[in-house]
Amino acid sequence: MSERADVIVIGGGIVGTTTAFFLRRRQRSVILLERGLTGQQASGVNFGGVRRQGRALQQLAMSNRALETWRRSRDLLGEDVEFMPSGHTRVCYHAHDADYFHRYAADARDHGLDLEVLDGAAMFRRYPHLGREVLAASVSPFDGHANPRLAAPAFGRAASRLGARIVENTEVVRVEKEAGGFRVESATGEIYRAEQVLICAGAWANTLSTQAGEPVPLVARGPQMAVTEPVPYVFSTSMGVYTSIKKESVYYRQVARGNIVLGGGPPGPADPVTRRAAVLPENTVAQLAQFVRMVPAMRPLQVIRVWSGVESYLPDSEPIIGPSSKVDGLFYAFGFSGSGFQIGPGVGETLAELLDTGSTPIDLSSFSIRRFQRTSSTQAESVTSETSP
Repeated sequence: MSERADVIVIGGGIVGTTTAFFLRRRQRSVILLERGLTGQQASGVNFGGVRRQGRALQQLAMSNRALETWRRSRDLLGEDVEFMPSGHTRVCYHAHDADYFHRYAADARDHGLDLEVLDGAAMFRRYPHLGREVLAASVSPFDGHANPRLAAPAFGRAASRLGARIVENTEVVRVEKEAGGFRVESATGEIYRAEQVLICAGAWANTLSTQAGEPVPLVARGPQMAVTEPVPYVFSTSMGVYTSIKKESVYYRQVARGNIVLGGGPPGPADPVTRRAAVLPENTVAQLAQFVRMVPAMRPLQVIRVWSGVESYLPDSEPIIGPSSKVDGLFYAFGFSGSGFQIGPGVGETLAELLDTGSTPIDLSSFSIRRFQRTSSTQAESVTSETSP
């Protein structure tokens, strides 16, 4: 006996749970299979930034769509995921980065994102707490942040209330095409069937895409996160440093309770096999030095907790979103390279539209898994010959 649905979603992060939610709003039956708990890995351990600015321009259509969901999240979900429309500000230390702020703002305007770029004295009037090495700031007034530990589970519960079947602690080991759709097998032998399958399993997705003859160069890394003691609420905007120098790239947000969430810098080690990631002490020390550089008043703050998780990264830092290039009815959404939280609901809504109707007005061609086939064609041919029926 096997369970059957219109769509099987593999992976219960922010993309998987929002896809299930929007599919149920379209009256499509859904089974979501999650190897652990919903929102347990990358979707629950990240910074929580609801940031559109700085994204590749081709991501902005889904990112704008996502923001509308974040704004309506309390009404849609019937619970609070602590979305705060605080605005988001990027700052920089180098002249070429300040020039980029102006170029990006001009380009982003054509994609529905309006930014305000402040230089020098105008910036310090707006943000007097900034260190004097900062040269410019790019302000996105309608972005914000939310609590990643709450968001994906909340979307999962909302999808369940609408009729989705959410199955946790279930590891998928095999996805096979068969007459009429797909056969999905768990590590403990349960069988699930559907006409369509979406793989959005983060750092574990490549194992399943390889079974379809589409291996990709996915690697796992661990974000280096920390949180301070609570202090009076003073930072009304989330803020980060834009730079090509990895150690300088840090970011923070203050929550209503007063704690300041910190992140950035070089990632740490992560292992998909053990499902463990680590915060390296030297990374935290380096982070704190960069925070004091950006905001000197942070110097007295005490870090009370650090954490990490398993995130998935691709060489071009762009996700894979859309249909398989080899198997009809198979779809992917993974490899968000540390930037999937904000855009997740937009990806989920777009994929639900694509799965339900066969099309979407949002161009997904630049996110196709096909772009990696040139570099891994030999490996893909080998895998295809081994797994084809």
